[in-house]
Amino acid sequence: MNDFDFMRNLPFGQYMSLDTPLERIDCRARILSFTMILTALTLTRNLAGLIFGLVVILIGLVVLRFPLRYTLRGLLSPLPFLVILAVLQVFVNPRPDEGLKLFQIWGNVIAVSDLITGLILLLRFVALILGLTVASQTLSTSEITHGVESLLSPLKFFRFPVHDLVVILQVSLRFIPLLLQVAERIAKAQASRGAAWQKGKGGLFSRVKLIVPLILPLFLTSLRRAESMALAMDARGYGTQSQRSSLIRYRFGWKDLIACLISAGISAGILFFPL
Repeated sequence: MNDFDFMRNLPFGQYMSLDTPLERIDCRARILSFTMILTALTLTRNLAGLIFGLVVILIGLVVLRFPLRYTLRGLLSPLPFLVILAVLQVFVNPRPDEGLKLFQIWGNVIAVSDLITGLILLLRFVALILGLTVASQTLSTSEITHGVESLLSPLKFFRFPVHDLVVILQVSLRFIPLLLQVAERIAKAQASRGAAWQKGKGGLFSRVKLIVPLILPLFLTSLRRAESMALAMDARGYGTQSQRSSLIRYRFGWKDLIACLISAGISAGILFFPL
């Protein structure tokens, strides 16, 4: 049954209440911290900065007592695709004449700068996946909803639909594990009807061929779920009150400010780490 266990290798989107020191910080501070670090990882072109950011994330996983084996398992599924992208990036580097030339393959001259470009792409995606995994494990759906709505509350003066935007974000995050569960049921149903479903055998193209028959039924099931959710929200009177109260009140303290300053320092180090 491991062939159908899709959620085993995807910890992203699954909240885990571990009572770590990070979870005791205000949810708005956590959202700001993760946003700054992930933005820095996305924008930096510095290899040393990416290595620094990845090391900080790994150290944070150990210090904060995260299940390291469970978190790193999320890299197993996308890792073959990331390696392929990195190899392609080596061959399509827009600056092939820069740096020391190493060897030539099929008429393409491979230089040191090409290998660095592929390594940067690989490390960037690995760091982003680990960062998003940590964020999803430490932020519950309700914390994300209330935190983002509180951070975007100044936009309400411009009549921006902040609450609707937050609901869209909440539903999107909730649909990630639901879609995996639906995909598991569809795969089991296809295998019970004689479909060749042997995930462990074959290469990359064999795995892609297994995913293609899942796309159409998964898409139709998602549309049905979305329609049912819309009808349920209408039946419960969603949107009838413009002013909504909140049961939970968050307080931004000095510990939260220190956490944001530390995250800002880490982001600056990722962007401007000396070579």
